[in-house]
Amino acid sequence: MVQFVCGNTHFISSQQYAFSASHANPVLLRWSLLKANNEDHYLAEDLATRAGLLLLEERKLGRDSDPETLKQKGDMESHNFLMQELASSRPTDGVLSEEGSASSVHPNRNDTNRVWIIDPLDGTREFGELQRDDWAVHVALAVDGHPVVGAVSIPALNLTFATCNDFLQPRRPTEHEKVRIAVSRSRPPVEASLVAEKIDGELIEMGSAGAKAMAVVRGIADVYIHSGGQYEWDNCAPAAVAFAAGLHVSRLDGSLLKYNNPDPWLPDLLICNPVLATPVLEVLNS
Repeated sequence: MVQFVCGNTHFISSQQYAFSASHANPVLLRWSLLKANNEDHYLAEDLATRAGLLLLEERKLGRDSDPETLKQKGDMESHNFLMQELASSRPTDGVLSEEGSASSVHPNRNDTNRVWIIDPLDGTREFGELQRDDWAVHVALAVDGHPVVGAVSIPALNLTFATCNDFLQPRRPTEHEKVRIAVSRSRPPVEASLVAEKIDGELIEMGSAGAKAMAVVRGIADVYIHSGGQYEWDNCAPAAVAFAAGLHVSRLDGSLLKYNNPDPWLPDLLICNPVLATPVLEVLNS
């Protein structure tokens, strides 16, 4: 049984978005949201969940395989599944996937304002380590460059977070609690250590970007800071879900995350409880 934990991106207010990203244009975002519909949200949830189930089966069958072989096979199996499904259900939309080309039915992503941004297996290292659960599947739709639809499946935890229903309001940390900052287990950013020092925080190392972002959504972390390299597929779905959950989402300088760029390099990301956005950004930009 897969548990769905969803939020409602298509009902984000312009005021919420303006707070979440200080350089955003809420009018443009609202126009973009109107170009997504409920079916897009449910499709993202469904595809991320089903790709996750496929990967769980692949992991089970390949548990005695070489980890590199397992990771490569899982990546491509999930990619091929998602490309086939999008070719069937959204042939007129563009597609950007980490693992390869879109189906030939899809238009060039530079020629359309609706682009599905896919990471078939986020956290391949963790996927190859059978005891770990911090890997994910990302399925997102960017409209006019805005992350308006998204789903992040964490298959090993039987969880899918998506932009289709309601989240609880983010819990406000108490002044006596350390601020929990999710960081990469392989490349913890210097910026995160600086923030932890200034606001009395502690670093929590995790695997995939999706797992770290959803740790903030789940309330088991308060901040996720990344610098030093990501691509659009690493953070588009997590950003969409985090917006839906009422979290602050931006670049480390506080500016808007913009998607479907000619170059998909998008190297830094901040997701955090809204009450922490100002102190964290002040440290990052001091």
